[in-house]
Amino acid sequence: MRPCSRSACTAEAVATLTYDYADSMVVLGPLAFRAEPHAYDLCARHAERTSVPRGWRVVRHAPIGGASTVER
Repeated sequence: MRPCSRSACTAEAVATLTYDYADSMVVLGPLAFRAEPHAYDLCARHAERTSVPRGWRVVRHAPIGGASTVER
């Protein structure tokens, strides 16, 4: 079990968040196979509540078989 990266959260991580600064984009997808130094593992609650700065996009990749979405 990998814990959520948010401070004081002890819930199990279910998603991985990465930033693409050059494209002003946040990518949120299923939990990566291993912990990555430049990514953030999040629990379901924090993954759902993720927000980004104005002008950035959020790309949410669903698990295999689900539909991905892009939010502005």
